[in-house]
Amino acid sequence: MTEKEITDNISARLGIATLNPMQVAMMAVAPRPSLLIAPTGSGKTLAFAAAMLRSLAAPSGSIQALILAPSRELVLQIYSVVRPIATGYKTVALYGGHAFKEEQASLSVTPDIVVATPGRLLDHIERGRLSLGDLRVMVVDEYDKLLELGFEQEMKSIVAKGNRSATAILTSATEIDPLPPYLKLDHPEIIKAENQSPRKSHLQKILVESPVPDKLDTLVDLLRSLPDGKAIIFVNYRDSAERVQTALRKAGIHAGLYHGALEQQERELAVAMLNNGSTPIVVSTDLASRGLDIDAVDYVIHYHMPATAETWTHRNGRTARQGADGSVYVITSENDTVPDYVETDRPYVPTGNSSDPIRPHTFTLYFNLGKKEKISRGDIAGFIAKAGGIAGNAIGAINVSDHSSIAAVDTGEASALALAKTLSEQRLKGKKVRVSVVSR
Repeated sequence: MTEKEITDNISARLGIATLNPMQVAMMAVAPRPSLLIAPTGSGKTLAFAAAMLRSLAAPSGSIQALILAPSRELVLQIYSVVRPIATGYKTVALYGGHAFKEEQASLSVTPDIVVATPGRLLDHIERGRLSLGDLRVMVVDEYDKLLELGFEQEMKSIVAKGNRSATAILTSATEIDPLPPYLKLDHPEIIKAENQSPRKSHLQKILVESPVPDKLDTLVDLLRSLPDGKAIIFVNYRDSAERVQTALRKAGIHAGLYHGALEQQERELAVAMLNNGSTPIVVSTDLASRGLDIDAVDYVIHYHMPATAETWTHRNGRTARQGADGSVYVITSENDTVPDYVETDRPYVPTGNSSDPIRPHTFTLYFNLGKKEKISRGDIAGFIAKAGGIAGNAIGAINVSDHSSIAAVDTGEASALALAKTLSEQRLKGKKVRVSVVSR
């Protein structure tokens, strides 16, 4: 694709009129091998996507581009960026937890671009369902995370089965030394997104001391003290995440849950409800510290101390993104050892009261129809407006999956249960539909 085609698509389909310097630089170096060092929230997905598209020839009936990512959530995020701007090319997403038969069907016509997790991609290759022999460009996103999760052998196997002359694009949140020899990245163009990281003037780091070893009461007081916004509470263990979320709900605080033991659909729902305003607080392990498409988080709260300096950085990177304001709160007790890399600007004692507290602004409706039933976002929005009598500006974010959809509706617009009942009594595009309220 030409640079003009790419930028026109980005503007028209993603609503981004101007690329940032890192994105411009990446597109300029294509199709040469490159190393992109960039944090989450810097726009790196669009940067490597633009460089990748500049490296492609016209659609040829073979796979030209491969993007590897460490998690299904990141695969879906990348897919949502690449597919709209890769006009004329077929793009597919392959990842664990997705119905294998549906992925097999998506490969019945050879795609031009594949976004995948390493294990699922290898599975399809070994079953003879796709070939990388004509690959022109290979992107390895969040290489440092892929290594951390133990995917190096899978990456080596994938490279060995592909076209060895393919151009490599490697992204990482940290410096890489040495570079992986199997990716043929000798003397790559190095692009750094230093100017895209949050400026200190926009990020406050605040110390909150708990008077007792169990910090739950202090956390509740802190959440009740903060102005309205979105918050992610980081803990170090899955069982801790469950315990903290349960305690918050008992205290009447709407809080979601995110960790690796949850089913994929549960994790996707937690992110969607944080983004759409139905659950403005999420308790999570470090799985949510990177690789997720989470909008405008106002507060990062360290309930447990981050285990490494890198974890501290990645957690904090969820807020104050792209010049926005954000606050980081570190809750400590006498049982905590605060690492040297955890630095705060000032102390704070929560009052337990806020004149404008954190609260849900929407409720989320679940529909048992999705893409495979030929349902689109527009269909859902029109159905809620017409059949439910809801004003268009009161309908929030809509997410459509293969066989289900969710939609946010302003809390002041209608009774959630009554609206779900009314909609369930109607037909959506001539199909029976079951609508329910997703519990917070």
